[in-house]
Amino acid sequence: MAEASEVLMSVLSTIRVPRPGDRVHKDECALSFATPESEGGLYVCMNTFLGFGSQYVDRHYKKTGQRAYLHISRTRKTQKEDDNGSGSGDPPKKKPTRLAIGIEGGFDVEQEHYEEEVKVVILPDRLEVTSEDLATMPDVVRERVSLSMAGLMAADSVSHTLQVQQWDGEVRQESKHAADLKQLDNGIKIPPSGWKCEVCDLQENLWMNLTDGKVLCGRRYFDGSGGNNHALLHYQQTGYPLAVKLGTITPDGADVYSYDEDDMVLDAKLPEHLAHFGIDMMTMEKTERTMTELEIAVNQRVGEWEVIQESGATLRPLSGPGLTGMKNLGNSCYLNSVMQVLFTVPDFQRKYVSNIEKIFDDAPADPTQDFKTQVAKLGYGLLSGEYSKPAPDPGDDPSLTPEPRGDQVGIAPRMFKALIGRGHPEFSTNRQQDAQEYLLHFINMVERNCRSGQNPSEAFRFLVEERIVCQQSLKAKYTQRVDYIVQVPVPMDQATNTEELQEAEHRREEAEAAGAPPPPMPRACIPFSACLAALSEPETLTDFWSSAVQAKTTASKTTRFASFPDHLVIQIKKFTFGLDWVPKKLDVSIDMPDTLDLSALRGTGQQPGEELLPEVAPPPLVTPDVEVKAPVLDDSTVSQLCEMGFPLEACRKAVYYTGNTGIDAAMNWVMGHMDDADFSAPLVLPSCSSTPGTTPTEAVSEEHLATIVSMGFSRDQATRALRATSNVLERAVDWIFSHLDDLESMEVSEGGRSAGESEGNREPPPGPRVRDGPGKYELFAFISHMGTSTMCGHYVCHIKKDQQWVIFNDQKVCASEKPPKDLGYLYFYRRVVE
Repeated sequence: MAEASEVLMSVLSTIRVPRPGDRVHKDECALSFATPESEGGLYVCMNTFLGFGSQYVDRHYKKTGQRAYLHISRTRKTQKEDDNGSGSGDPPKKKPTRLAIGIEGGFDVEQEHYEEEVKVVILPDRLEVTSEDLATMPDVVRERVSLSMAGLMAADSVSHTLQVQQWDGEVRQESKHAADLKQLDNGIKIPPSGWKCEVCDLQENLWMNLTDGKVLCGRRYFDGSGGNNHALLHYQQTGYPLAVKLGTITPDGADVYSYDEDDMVLDAKLPEHLAHFGIDMMTMEKTERTMTELEIAVNQRVGEWEVIQESGATLRPLSGPGLTGMKNLGNSCYLNSVMQVLFTVPDFQRKYVSNIEKIFDDAPADPTQDFKTQVAKLGYGLLSGEYSKPAPDPGDDPSLTPEPRGDQVGIAPRMFKALIGRGHPEFSTNRQQDAQEYLLHFINMVERNCRSGQNPSEAFRFLVEERIVCQQSLKAKYTQRVDYIVQVPVPMDQATNTEELQEAEHRREEAEAAGAPPPPMPRACIPFSACLAALSEPETLTDFWSSAVQAKTTASKTTRFASFPDHLVIQIKKFTFGLDWVPKKLDVSIDMPDTLDLSALRGTGQQPGEELLPEVAPPPLVTPDVEVKAPVLDDSTVSQLCEMGFPLEACRKAVYYTGNTGIDAAMNWVMGHMDDADFSAPLVLPSCSSTPGTTPTEAVSEEHLATIVSMGFSRDQATRALRATSNVLERAVDWIFSHLDDLESMEVSEGGRSAGESEGNREPPPGPRVRDGPGKYELFAFISHMGTSTMCGHYVCHIKKDQQWVIFNDQKVCASEKPPKDLGYLYFYRRVVE
């Protein structure tokens, strides 16, 4: 091994030992979805700690000159049942106390069982050095290389760290009632089994009140299952606060709920409280899933929603280019569905997949943090067919769990999910999210990262024309705004099966009065034509401030298309609030058409002879000769605008510039200024000094700096943005995009600019750039949601490929037999060119 020793000596200075905080990518290639289990294994650079599959490691060597790589390869070994018997599928005996993974009190991070082989490989000749080879080398070589190897193997991978962070949940707190809980001496003794609700005889989801020993059923779920609310009603009648879920009691604890504190709690005196009613905690065995396990199950498993998932049929598995499944990363089905559909759109294919070699060549030093690189990697993974292979056949290997028919190896978009969600309060977690919100979030990121050259989000961008007519003067005002999604209301009063719904509601009320389980409710059938009519009908505005009459009056607002996009996204507004402000989902069936003609909804602009509302400046808030101080703004109006989803600073400006004249005037200002470059920039009065937070010595977050630099800006520009916004990342990003003209004069750091810099002239075109054409469309995809709200449940998508509907259900990709087009949430149409 003299040659290897000499080579290692020559590259020794570039080999680093990982330190705390270093990002070690040893689970996934930065440019593909290769892992240590893939053919060829994974090569981890011993200087940058980036991982590369066998097809990309040479590219990294040629680009950086790094020669030393830790090669990790794994093969699955026979899995033996673990000590606590969980190999049989039962949960571990130690009860988790928080919805978390990999931390004290939570679930362990699931680890596969593999045989692992590790060695050092020196490029370009791929000279291999094993641990045995190192033992014969000089001390200085052996020590440095061994320390680096040990450090890399011991370090938590980035994906592992993210999994732990994203699942970090709340620690259960000790109940304030536990220490001094009063228990009645009523002689009740609870048997070790055979429980049933004392009111309705239900035999599952039972809770024993720890004050009086009453055994009653739990809450009723949205679909009528679960229980009949008798335990809750008992608390409301008696005020007895604590209950324990029967079937979860083990020597390690049990599920205890505090009705008064409205949360799962800990009870330090639980053994004593249970013994009062004859229950010996040390002899009890678990027979029901804990609430934490139920929540984990909701977040990690696919529910059995038969119609949308077409689970009643034996579906034919599909594979090949464009037919690649995506692993569910513990609730990433919303991401999987959205990205499957987006990469069916030619604009996204051309931008990120057709150009992938150039994107990879131009990628920055750390491609894991580069938006364009990671989107291209995902797109190629979905379209190439390289990962569209059936999941391993268990065969005779007892270590392999049989996969449901149609499952693939697929791709696990961990790196992509982490990058797109970074800094976002919801998308950085493993909680379920709204697919519509994620689609808009991703489009927003595409917009930010495509400031020049080809922008695929233009495929969805369109202009909305809003016509407001003052009912007193009959003068009109026209405004335009950019949008990407058409939100279509659901007029429940237009159901075609009203009589059936009324009869079912009557039966439900009778069952509830009798204490019986409610019968299933039929689904309301709503014509799509009624939805379109509700979308297009005029809206009445009260308290509208009219510049024509200089007073508040009534106005009507009509919304139309000012342009028709190449691809149209329609969201069915199924999610609403009940009378008690509890979010609920409308259970409706809508006859969505395969073809759509929206030509009648095109805006016409100012009509002949129609007078426009005059542009009258609002009265000033302060007199010119008075020193300008912080504006006095109507907080309630600002709050109302913020609740509609507009940025805080934009809302403050709207109220200020409309002279505190009310919500309608402020809303009109917002609609008329949404496309202003400084729409979200902080409100600065003319005679005030510069934006708060511009102190040159103010420290900025290195993590925030890295985020903005990864979007293609220089470090100086990122620093200026953060200092101008008090180190708030989201505000800094908004600020930097509203001050592009000011930043153009600053020197651009080559290392910080993304590959998009050279794509074309960076001067933005005047006004929003939209495509326009006929308003005739055909349906090519839809995303369906199953569950009670966007924050729980499951998403799948159906996509039409070569005249065949295909269902993408995470890793399962199959030919669709009965695409449930009437139950979708987001519908995707493309323009029909005649």
